[in-house]
Amino acid sequence: MVGLVDAGGANLGSVRYALERIGVDVRLVRGAGELENVDRVILPGVGAAAEGMGRLTRQGLVEPLRALDKPLLGICLGMQLLFEASEEGNVDALGLLPGVVRHLHPAVGIRVPHMGWNKLLALRESPLLDGIPAGSSAYFVHSYAAPVTSDTVAACHHGGLFTAIVQRGHYCGAQFHPERSAAAGDRLLRNFLAMDFS
Repeated sequence: MVGLVDAGGANLGSVRYALERIGVDVRLVRGAGELENVDRVILPGVGAAAEGMGRLTRQGLVEPLRALDKPLLGICLGMQLLFEASEEGNVDALGLLPGVVRHLHPAVGIRVPHMGWNKLLALRESPLLDGIPAGSSAYFVHSYAAPVTSDTVAACHHGGLFTAIVQRGHYCGAQFHPERSAAAGDRLLRNFLAMDFS
């Protein structure tokens, strides 16, 4: 059973559909008590960091997510909220991963928001990448991004490198939208669900 946190993002339905398509039982999580009877948790989200953290606070989910001892996958804004803070609204985030999410900088030929397909660059081994061929592309829609750190599994280049996939223990994240990233996204979801975090 996967707990899908309703953080108010427009991608909630599409993530739920992507999970159900691969045979996963999904339970929507709108409060702390709903985290108890699930095996893994997925935090999707789109929009602004302050709004996302505000919704999690109103739902009483901030401290339960910080204390969670189950595998957790953040998607898009959900991944950004795993970090310490975001420049977007200068908001403190969940603090599960070190680093501050910063605005992507436009430049000649570099548009912000970063929207569309981009290649993943593997930086270290992780079961999250199992079966995803080198040079695979994923679908992104974002204006802010997490820095590349020792927790970065794969990066992407858009005016500079940023974290596309992250893992630190049982905390995982994808800046791209797996539910819109065809075979690579499908495989990433399957890998997260199959990983042994013991």
